[in-house]
Amino acid sequence: MNPKLTTERLGRRAVVYVRQSSPGQVIHHLESQRRQYALADHARELGFQEVVVIDDDLGRSGSGLVERPGFQRLVAEVCTGEVGAVFCIEASRLARNGRDWHHLIELCGMAGAVVVDPDGVYDPALMNDRLLLGLKGTLNAYELDLLRQRSLEAIRQKARRGELRFCLPVGYVWTAHGKIEMDPDQRIQQALHFVFSKMTELGSVRQVLLWFRRERIELPMRTIEEPNGQIVWALPVYHTVHRFLTNPIYAGA
Repeated sequence: MNPKLTTERLGRRAVVYVRQSSPGQVIHHLESQRRQYALADHARELGFQEVVVIDDDLGRSGSGLVERPGFQRLVAEVCTGEVGAVFCIEASRLARNGRDWHHLIELCGMAGAVVVDPDGVYDPALMNDRLLLGLKGTLNAYELDLLRQRSLEAIRQKARRGELRFCLPVGYVWTAHGKIEMDPDQRIQQALHFVFSKMTELGSVRQVLLWFRRERIELPMRTIEEPNGQIVWALPVYHTVHRFLTNPIYAGA
């Protein structure tokens, strides 16, 4: 038995935090899910009687740019002082940015909770453990920056070869030769021209939205955010009209 897992801590609840970064990982990376959910059994083997699994953040990035209700719930649980240990498969599952990571570690130290991963048990109240947890958080943030840098460079390389494809706004399509052209559907073209003419006439996105909804005029939108995704027609919401009027591609960029 690890000496950091005191009787007092084992008498509290253990929280297992489960996260994957994207919907694609949730669907295809099932082994990662199984490993994370298996931490609940590991917690019971260590002596915890009450184990709570928080998996609200499946499909959500830990970069700090996306709201994570599961992480907020985890922080709230730790703040109650009733959590003895936080279990994760690795530090990057808890957070990919220093702000969230160090905030959680500080709260665990104040509440007397330990952090447990497959490598060991860490007590943030101990200087050496806090240093090691800080290094893990820094490495995760660096790894995220490195992944972004690689992705951006791959995008630039693809663009230099003329092979880059991205989701075009409604009214434009990719041709078979990799060129961008206006959608040949005249109804779509007329609807877009109508939006811009109404903006010139009425002067605000809200007034344009109210006019289209009052007249029950539908506008085109893509059902899937991918190149040449399927077009559907529906009554607009504010975001639909705002996206039409602010997208720089409609201005020729």
